[in-house]
Amino acid sequence: MKIISVVGARPNFMKIAPFIRAISVYNQNHPVSAIEHLLVHTGQHYDVRMSETFFRELNIPDPDINLEIGSGTHAEQVGYTMIAFEKVLTEYLPDWVVVVGDVNATLSCSVAAKKLNIKVCHVEAGLRSGDMTMPEEINRLVTDRLSDLLLTPDTHRRTMSASNLKIFVKPSFTNFKEEHSPCNN
Repeated sequence: MKIISVVGARPNFMKIAPFIRAISVYNQNHPVSAIEHLLVHTGQHYDVRMSETFFRELNIPDPDINLEIGSGTHAEQVGYTMIAFEKVLTEYLPDWVVVVGDVNATLSCSVAAKKLNIKVCHVEAGLRSGDMTMPEEINRLVTDRLSDLLLTPDTHRRTMSASNLKIFVKPSFTNFKEEHSPCNN
């Protein structure tokens, strides 16, 4: 199985770290059916020193690909990310794309994957503010609707219908916090 995980902004790094560790553990225990994993950083938050610090502190491997999208209007970020990520998808042909949170990279990569009939998993699905003036709210709604697998962080998924909710996951960061004491503050 091939999986591409996407991060675009610093909050995504903390959420994808346990997922990447789980793949590593799975691959150690199942070498015959190992998951081929590719980490793509869209570069939505592009401060190199800040990103490197997060990757190092969270023990996340360096991204396999950095799209280096940078700043711009919402439309520019979404458009440039979709164009660049589609090229990654057509080259690597993953079975799944895993997106995290509600940033522009989340929306862009979800749309690009679904247009190529690639399954999408949304980590941190189901969160709602109800404020349609927030770009993140639009990103959440569209990404959840397109996703084949929704991983929710809590039981408050009041806005999600039963047909749309695939799985409920309450993440535990106990081990994460113990391993990374600077994050305990």
